[in-house]
Amino acid sequence: MEPEGTAARHWAMTLCRNAGFEPDVRFETTDLLIHLRLVERGHAAALLPGLVWNGEPPTVALRRLPRGRRTRRVFTAVRRGRSRHPAITACRHALRQAAADVATLTEARADV
Repeated sequence: MEPEGTAARHWAMTLCRNAGFEPDVRFETTDLLIHLRLVERGHAAALLPGLVWNGEPPTVALRRLPRGRRTRRVFTAVRRGRSRHPAITACRHALRQAAADVATLTEARADV
């Protein structure tokens, strides 16, 4: 799980508690690929965002999250006056496109 004090950790802990259990957290890191590798090797369970698959098929068994808020938000921040810079615009567009692609893939998998 992500380290204590992070928004992702708060979200995950709230999700687990609302589902009726307190998670046994044995590993802490902000690196989602380490989360994935721990799951692949049978050392952990993890809450992984769809973006971790990068358009490839999942390498671990997936389970649906309980009802409620199942998403994370990604924010970008720039210095005042730079929000229209071409690099910033391109980055934000790429993030939106990646999220839309993942949503489409997720919907397609749910239909199977």
